[in-house]
Amino acid sequence: MFEQHARIVDLLQSGFEQRSILIVGDLMLDRYLWGQVSRISPEAPVPVVHVVRETECGGGAANVAGNLASLGVRPLLAGFVGDDPAGLQLTGLLNGLGVDTTLVMALPNWPTITKTRIFGGPQHQLARLDYEQPLPTDIEAMQQLLQQACRLIDDAHTAPAAIILSDYAKGVLTEPLCQGIINVARQHRVPVLIDPKGNQYQKYRGATVLSPNRSELAAALTCSINTPLETLLQQSTVLRQQLAVDFLAVTLSEQGIALVEEDGRVRRIPALAREVFDVSGAGDTVIATLAAGFASGLSRMDAIHLANLAASVVVAKVGTTPIERTELLGAISCEAAMDQSGKICSVEVARQRVAAWRSKGERVVFTNGCFDLLHAGHVSYLEQARRRGHHLVIGLNTDRSVQQLKGPNRPIIHEQDRARILAALAAVDLVVLFDEDTPLTLIRAIRPDVLAKGADYQLDQVVGATDVTSWGGEVALITLVEGQSTSRIVADIRSLD
Repeated sequence: MFEQHARIVDLLQSGFEQRSILIVGDLMLDRYLWGQVSRISPEAPVPVVHVVRETECGGGAANVAGNLASLGVRPLLAGFVGDDPAGLQLTGLLNGLGVDTTLVMALPNWPTITKTRIFGGPQHQLARLDYEQPLPTDIEAMQQLLQQACRLIDDAHTAPAAIILSDYAKGVLTEPLCQGIINVARQHRVPVLIDPKGNQYQKYRGATVLSPNRSELAAALTCSINTPLETLLQQSTVLRQQLAVDFLAVTLSEQGIALVEEDGRVRRIPALAREVFDVSGAGDTVIATLAAGFASGLSRMDAIHLANLAASVVVAKVGTTPIERTELLGAISCEAAMDQSGKICSVEVARQRVAAWRSKGERVVFTNGCFDLLHAGHVSYLEQARRRGHHLVIGLNTDRSVQQLKGPNRPIIHEQDRARILAALAAVDLVVLFDEDTPLTLIRAIRPDVLAKGADYQLDQVVGATDVTSWGGEVALITLVEGQSTSRIVADIRSLD
């Protein structure tokens, strides 16, 4: 469950407020040959693929940039392509997506890294052809790339909101380049997120976030890939300390993400259950979404949670495919529907959540009622109450409490069912059951900023009004929808007999 659900939805709809993010790393062109197989070649025991279409997209750091562009962020990409048709094609594709390729340099006598995948059906990859040569290590362009990136970060008008170093071990992210960018970024408090490769992790020291997958983490720890996951995560706490990074976000494919924090805690965020077709590019999606969240000021947990959801979407598709905002919004809605029951909680849990919200300067609204036979008037009332702050907490009368107020024939709906229905409303953040005749004890425990009640009450009739105003809160009397009441609905139903 997100800490700031509404904020995240707003960010996605606004394209993360079009913040800029710098991506530095290894650029590739991914080609796909899609075909059909109906026979075996007479020349050798291999399938004959009848190619019906070809597609191209960015790979490596170029795919990270593509993910950011799809999320609405303004990506600034830095790296190398060859001075060749593949390089022109890759930069053309990226420019078409809205990626700024000003810092992408074309090198003579060096081919653009190209990966061609051959499919014999919608989900049946037969082979991959890699075209690449080692990147020259003594080229002046490397120093030029570092200088231009640092100049960009130094300038208050062009400084990105976050930086991603996307390492595919193709030669761009040397230790001098990584350390040069990380040091300048630290001076300006710009977060640096790393998608690492290999086992030479010292070049990443001082970064904000390191996001290896399970096999990359095992390599960095010089462990077998078969090492139990819990052992790997426990050992990674030492790695985090050695590298002086703020935290690790270890991607675990269909198992979600593990968060390794400064205090040694390891927290697991499970993936949203989906069928996995292709994990290609999932790490790119994670680091891109994580950076977009950090650049927009999301909390660590919300940013990782969002990145986890994005990864669960792309692994269900074939090929290197960026996440789309509409897809991510859909995944958020799906998860919210599954998490609604988590809004029902005890007084103590409610106090903790309210304290967390208030620590971020967010206003908490409280209202109470029986909400027996929820109707349109209730919904309108709760939506209006929610608009008075950032979060709405409902105090819900238990069945015993309702009977005390309404008589032995009420409630019609059991307390747990009433709570579950209220929790399904988007306007509601928490539902807390109380057994007393009035919600005064609960109000004093929650200490809301706003106490909402229907406008059919006078101010001096509102339970808890004196307490709320005493700590600087306010009482809001909400206009009710005329003609809507549970009593009227019950009377109408009985008249049908």
